[in-house]
Amino acid sequence: MINLLSNLKINVPEKIYLKDPESSKLGRRIIEQSILLIDEIGFDSYTFKKLGVKIGSNESSIYRYFESKHKLLLYLTSWYWAWIEYQLVFATHNITDEKLQLQKAIEVVTRSIKEDNTFLYINEVVLNRIVINEYSKSYLTKEVDTENKEGYFIVYKRLVTRLRDMMIKINPKYKYASTLASTVVEGALHQHFLKEHFKSITDCDATTTPTQFFTELTFNALK
Repeated sequence: MINLLSNLKINVPEKIYLKDPESSKLGRRIIEQSILLIDEIGFDSYTFKKLGVKIGSNESSIYRYFESKHKLLLYLTSWYWAWIEYQLVFATHNITDEKLQLQKAIEVVTRSIKEDNTFLYINEVVLNRIVINEYSKSYLTKEVDTENKEGYFIVYKRLVTRLRDMMIKINPKYKYASTLASTVVEGALHQHFLKEHFKSITDCDATTTPTQFFTELTFNALK
């Protein structure tokens, strides 16, 4: 935990990329502009050719960092979950009360995102929209089991495990802690999507937040 708090570099599994985009100005620009372009046109319409035009670089130079746009999406979503994990650890490490600690953790993984000026080339607010709209495309593939074995989703699973362990501390006898933890993390994305696009089938709105819902759901389940 101490190492995580002292290291501001957000670590993404190395197998996802061919060359670390944080290692060069071009790599950081690829990430920065990919986020903006995917948000603008959607992941399905996004191509490295379109990105190359946007950043004024050859398409081949982008392939030196990522072998496909799927791997780039994996990079973006892994970076996002690692950043959320950092926020969670930082927000909870000084809280000794286990219920307050879990309450704060739920808040971190379900709240609306604000931009973090620590990482100037990544707009976390826009990246959050991409995760809400596109994250499922990173794992709803035929290759998901192989990629899981390769460790592509380790950050996401580690975040869920942190939340699960906090739940177990409150009620060690609760049988569904992993299911509940993954429901909170994944369900928050879904509720933010519904709140924006399908308002008639969610109770979350400008005054009722996903954080309120999942906090109540979690603590009622753990009674």
